[in-house]
This record gives sequence, structure tokens and C-alpha cells, in this order.
Amino acid sequence: MAWYSSGNNFIYRIVNVSKIYGKGRLAVKALKNISFNVLKGEFLVIMGPSGSGKTTLLNILGLLDKPSSGKVFFLNKDVSLLKDSEASEYRAKHIGFVFQQFNLIPWLTALENVEVALAIGGCPRRIRRDRAYSLLKLVGLEERAHHRPRELSGGEQQRVAIARALANDPQVLLADEPTGNLDSKSGAQIISILRRLSKEGKTVIVVTHNPQIAEVADRVIYLRDGMLVKV
Repeated sequence: MAWYSSGNNFIYRIVNVSKIYGKGRLAVKALKNISFNVLKGEFLVIMGPSGSGKTTLLNILGLLDKPSSGKVFFLNKDVSLLKDSEASEYRAKHIGFVFQQFNLIPWLTALENVEVALAIGGCPRRIRRDRAYSLLKLVGLEERAHHRPRELSGGEQQRVAIARALANDPQVLLADEPTGNLDSKSGAQIISILRRLSKEGKTVIVVTHNPQIAEVADRVIYLRDGMLVKV
């Protein structure tokens, strides 16, 4: 895959982005003049030591936070200064999230957890259940659809979380340490699913310390002390 392409092939363009928390002597510069592009359909991994700015960067990519300076172009639109309501609408349409903590609703079944995400996205009731079931089948959990989170392994819960993140057919899937709480076998299953989603056209961006994910990524970028040290 070529990393230099026409602007229409980029899903993200990050231009001189910095993020500062606090003011004056207490200011902390979490990101320092970062610039890079992400191609549509790319499987990108972001690595670096703790405190390097990885999660801050992921939050900016996910429109959960705004840069202090610089520009973020997403789908050729400058999203750097969107109002919160506009950013929320953009996230709902285009971005799915997977976290280290699975964040499933404990009293709902796997199927119902995915249905809730579909309902929030405006999916009609008449097709919601079939859509949720098809998403669980996509991650190999159709036979566990009626189990609650406590009845599922960690790897199975993370697969439900991925199905939920795909509920509204996002163009981008952002994952923060998706294998961090899993054993190696379950982690390998999650990596395989993410790789497959990328091959099917999703842009997948993963923050991780796991070298196994880096091995199957299209590209790895490294952060240290808020700076991009390797692309």
C-alpha cells in the first residue's frame, strides 16, 4: 500500500496538531506539532511508551477532544473546531470505538447490547434484531447471542464490543488497547477480526503495546513525549 496518494484517498489528514492541558507553569503539552495522513482502508497502529500521547491522539481522531492548535481533516472536512453537537453527530455516523474495558451493559445479552447501539443510531425496530444478530455472526458469536457478559469470556466480550462498534457501519474503527485484558489466544482472535475488517474496507486505527498487532498492521507510527518519532 502506498502512503502518498491523492487527497481523496485520505480519510484523515493531521496537520501540525498540538494539545496542551492546563495553563502557565502547570501546562502539559501532550502532543507537539504532529503531522501525518491516514489512507482509507488502512490498518494503522500507534505505539509508544505510557504518557507519550497515544490516547490523546486517538481521542482527537475520534472527535472526543479538540487540538489546541493545528488542523484535523476527516473525510476532507476540517473537524478541528466543530461544535460539540456537530462532533457528536459526525462520530455517530462515521466512527466506531473499541476500548480495553469492554463497557458492555451487564444485564443485557450480547444481542441486546448490540441492539442498543443500533437503536441509538436510529435503526428501525423492525430490522434491529436481525442486524444485531448478523453483526454477532460477523465476529463468530451467533451461538452466544443470548448470553449476558458474565457468561462470556473476556475475548467473547471484546468481540461483542466490536460488533457493537460496527452497529452503524462506521468508516473508521478506533481501538484503544483492544487486547490489553486478554490472553494470547483471545488476543489473536481480536487481531484477526480487526485485520479482516481492514481488508474489507474499514479504516482501523489501534493504540497498543502489543507487538503482535503491529506485525499485521499496514503501518506503525511511534510517539514519544508527545512527538512523532517514526512514521
